[in-house]
Amino acid sequence: MSFCDYLKRQNYDYEIIIVNDGSTDETVKIAKKLQSEFAFIRVIDNKVNKGKGATVRQGLADGRGKYRLFIDADNATDISHIEDAWPLFEQGREIVIASRSFRDHPETRQEIRQAPWKRLLGFYGNQVIQRLTVRDIWDTQCGFKVFSIKALDIILPKLTINRWAFDVEMLVIAQKYNLKIGIIPVIWRNSDFSRVGVRGYLSSFKEVLKIKMNLIAGKY
Repeated sequence: MSFCDYLKRQNYDYEIIIVNDGSTDETVKIAKKLQSEFAFIRVIDNKVNKGKGATVRQGLADGRGKYRLFIDADNATDISHIEDAWPLFEQGREIVIASRSFRDHPETRQEIRQAPWKRLLGFYGNQVIQRLTVRDIWDTQCGFKVFSIKALDIILPKLTINRWAFDVEMLVIAQKYNLKIGIIPVIWRNSDFSRVGVRGYLSSFKEVLKIKMNLIAGKY
């Protein structure tokens, strides 16, 4: 509801697209109840799990706005941070991403941090990402990214990763086509509901290798 409360105070047109990725809990029931209450909410219900990357891609492609934000439903990054994105778009940026790393922006901070093992794997994982794929971005995985329609028209048709490393692939393509990327600092609160485990990190590593091979093969 915090998304709705925030957006209703804005002076621009908006919509919320909730994409369910084959969940078996009460997600769809709750989402459709919200859809019946708010005309600006749409629900896409995938009966079979497609992976986070495929699901985010589906939502972005189905959007109708000039700018499209994907944001994790747990609100670990508050939607109000989008206010910091608009000035960067006015300055010519085509993508604006949030970062939890002080290496990207000195004003960012994590009020509720991840478990130490996740922070450690994240740090070394990013070392691999920077050496193989995305340059000069320390936090590629924060679930808050805003795209202009121009950027999406370039990026979406070229995406191949359906699961965890889709953020990396999006940024790789953006850098390859010299799209201007802005970074905003966030106040981030880790959610206890995160389901990303060790297997997810290992899967991401394999996907990063695939992205590197795609780069070498000129598939982007």
